[in-house]
Amino acid sequence: MEVALSLAIGILTASGLWLLFRPRTFQVILGLSLLSYAVNLFIIAAGRLRTDAPPIVGKGPADAAAYADPLPQALVLTAIVISFATTALLLVVLMASRGLTGTDHVDGEDGEA
Repeated sequence: MEVALSLAIGILTASGLWLLFRPRTFQVILGLSLLSYAVNLFIIAAGRLRTDAPPIVGKGPADAAAYADPLPQALVLTAIVISFATTALLLVVLMASRGLTGTDHVDGEDGEA
């Protein structure tokens, strides 16, 4: 499980960085989205990977190792909402920039240098 998660985080990070350095604005937005997914997976992994543990401590004495940490789950849920809103804003800015300049290149020039 740890190897698969590490590979997923690494592939998402590498793909996001590769897209981030592309000359078109839509590719940059996709790269930022992939990087945010990689960070969300990393935060979830930092909160201990447990599939059979409840996040809420019940009555009686509690052993901290038997429960999942709910804080990373709450942080990732908040990050998902924020990244969705940021992506929507970036897409609106992309469409306005495309309408004003007539190109979707990051530097505003159409030619490949």
